Amino acid sequence: MLSINDLHFSFFTPAGEVRALNGVSLDVASGEVVGIVGESGSGKSVTASVITGLTQAPGRVKSGEVMFNEIDILSTGEKAMQKIRGGEISMIFQDPMTSLNPVFTIGNQLIEAILLHTDKNHKEARAHAIHMMSQVGIPNPEIRMKQYSHELSGGMRQRVMIAMALSCEPKLLIADEPTTALDVTVQAQILDLMKTLRSETDAAVILITHDLGIVADICDTVVVMYAGTVVERGTVDEIYDNTAHPYTRGLLDCLPRLDGDTDSPLEPIEGLPVDLLNMPPGCPFASRCKHTMNICLTTPSPEFELSESHTSRCWLHTASRKAEVRA
Repeated sequence: MLSINDLHFSFFTPAGEVRALNGVSLDVASGEVVGIVGESGSGKSVTASVITGLTQAPGRVKSGEVMFNEIDILSTGEKAMQKIRGGEISMIFQDPMTSLNPVFTIGNQLIEAILLHTDKNHKEARAHAIHMMSQVGIPNPEIRMKQYSHELSGGMRQRVMIAMALSCEPKLLIADEPTTALDVTVQAQILDLMKTLRSETDAAVILITHDLGIVADICDTVVVMYAGTVVERGTVDEIYDNTAHPYTRGLLDCLPRLDGDTDSPLEPIEGLPVDLLNMPPGCPFASRCKHTMNICLTTPSPEFELSESHTSRCWLHTASRKAEVRA
């Protein structure tokens, strides 16, 4: 359904070129849930913006390809993208306050999206909007339809955005930190909705999150990003049980474990993320890695294929005869 190939994207600022994406490649099949994880600034949200055609100056795609159902997203005009965006591709944004229009009621905005991207009439669209609001745990949806965004709490606004994104039954749903402002009960409800969307419509989901617990629960494939680069990808079992990249291992070591020593402190990843204005010549994680070698400081690692579905960018894999460098 979605294929991203060697995508390079930069922000050209007065201070210099911020290299936000550096050769990102990603494939998403129908019915697949792909989790993208990584620290802030790793390129997760920028990747989503490129897919939806929402990038603006000073950002610019330098090279690469983004194909959605055989449509070249990068060369598609804005009018054509407006038909795709919201209908075939829906996105749940991080900040619902800046995503909702403050001068229109919640009901107006939900109904407008349904009318634009489905064949429902106004009465059917209103009924569907009320149904979707109840599905995401909004109490008294008929009353909420008449309210404005400033009258709702942050968590309630987030649920409205989720209802809007799911209301048109998209073929691809991009969820950027969809459960950040929600309590655990509503989180579980939203995740169940995403699972239902996938099972009933065969929709694909890209889930951008910091919560590795959610990734383990809902995702089929995990993509780990660092400094605008995919450093490791694989199935959930491969990423969690056969972790290959030191950065992925660092993310997992930051999490508390029920089966671990409760008296042992968590292990943070030492150091700070790399400066995207001044990218190092070698591996971007080298300055924070416990296994840094001389080659890591001078030469970026190629992508090593550890299995048919598991890849990793780390020079440590040269010691393994089973690893093959992807051409």
